Amino acid sequence: MNFFSRLKQRNALLFWFGLFNLFVGFACLVFLLTDKTQLLGVSRWLKPMKFYFSVGIMILTMGWLLHYLDNFKKIKRYSYLLVFSMFFENGLILLQAIRGTTSHYNISSTFDGMVFNLMGIFIVIFTVTCIKISISFFRQKQFVIPASYAWGIRLGILLFIVFSLEGGLMLSMMKHTVGGPDGGAGLPLVNWSRDYGDLRIAHFFGIHSLQILPLAGYYVFKKPAGIILFSCAYAVIIIFLLVNALRGMPFVS
Repeated sequence: MNFFSRLKQRNALLFWFGLFNLFVGFACLVFLLTDKTQLLGVSRWLKPMKFYFSVGIMILTMGWLLHYLDNFKKIKRYSYLLVFSMFFENGLILLQAIRGTTSHYNISSTFDGMVFNLMGIFIVIFTVTCIKISISFFRQKQFVIPASYAWGIRLGILLFIVFSLEGGLMLSMMKHTVGGPDGGAGLPLVNWSRDYGDLRIAHFFGIHSLQILPLAGYYVFKKPAGIILFSCAYAVIIIFLLVNALRGMPFVS
């Protein structure tokens, strides 16, 4: 509770937007448990639930980390752009679930194609915003936090961006499964394929570097060299997961 009260003080906009996403994620969970309608072999509410929970965690994390930048105008601008892009990105995913159809890679009708293209526009806005945030952290030389923590933030945001761009690879394939069609048997909750390579695995671990590396920089490592080496090792592991998926190998069979 202390974390949430401090986060509200740091960035009220991202605090409330983060909670909004978590609330919608829990609502999707309720629908997942009560509505039997399926898409590609899973509940139609699974994808919006995962996206709202993921974005909620990401937004709350960004609200906490942006506090360490020394330019209030930049923080305010970045915060509004994050809210704008993710509100509509997740909203379109939810809209398609309500309509009983898929959101990603769906160009089966004019309307579905328009929704998919709009999602692409909003994710570009989001990505450019994150790149600007990353640049701001690397350019700022003085922090009121330990150097290892600052480097954890820098590298966490950097890897978050790099492995977010993996979405472009999925877009080029118009699917996330390698060696078979999307859908079918998957791991509980995450629904990663049990039979084929799944690009979402590396994507998942990559985007959560946003939380893992700053936490490691704050709690585990006391010098920048330690968190830098840890970040490099973490990136190598994610690259291995990506290569494994591109070879068509499942994470767990």
